[in-house]
Amino acid sequence: MSDVPPIPSSDNPFGAPPSTPPPISEAPNQDACQWAMFCHLSSLAGYVVPFGNLLGPLVVWLVSREKHPFIDDQGKESLNFQITLTLLLLISGILVCVGIGIVLLIVAAVYGFVMPIVAAVKSNKGELYRYPATLRLIT
Repeated sequence: MSDVPPIPSSDNPFGAPPSTPPPISEAPNQDACQWAMFCHLSSLAGYVVPFGNLLGPLVVWLVSREKHPFIDDQGKESLNFQITLTLLLLISGILVCVGIGIVLLIVAAVYGFVMPIVAAVKSNKGELYRYPATLRLIT
């Protein structure tokens, strides 16, 4: 093996191996797809309730993760994204003093609103969805 780092591409700008979803032995039924969709959509509660973006997916995931491996996978993915987004919002809040934080807060808020909707639509179709640029803390 050579010590040459991988060349970044447009779909993988950092040259890291892409995060591939684990194989799920059985196809998700409609009930599993709906619960996975609820895992993603429940994060929008954060726009109404403080820390609802973390509590919503956590509660839905804990209640329904035993029903199907698809729900377990998508619940973890939703939580990982919300944890990453919360860290980004905290850092952006600190950077408000410098001025760039205001722009970052707006971008993060829009990103945090749009991406769970995209993930919900994909998971409702039975597709394993991976949020881009997300820390995978819960495995």
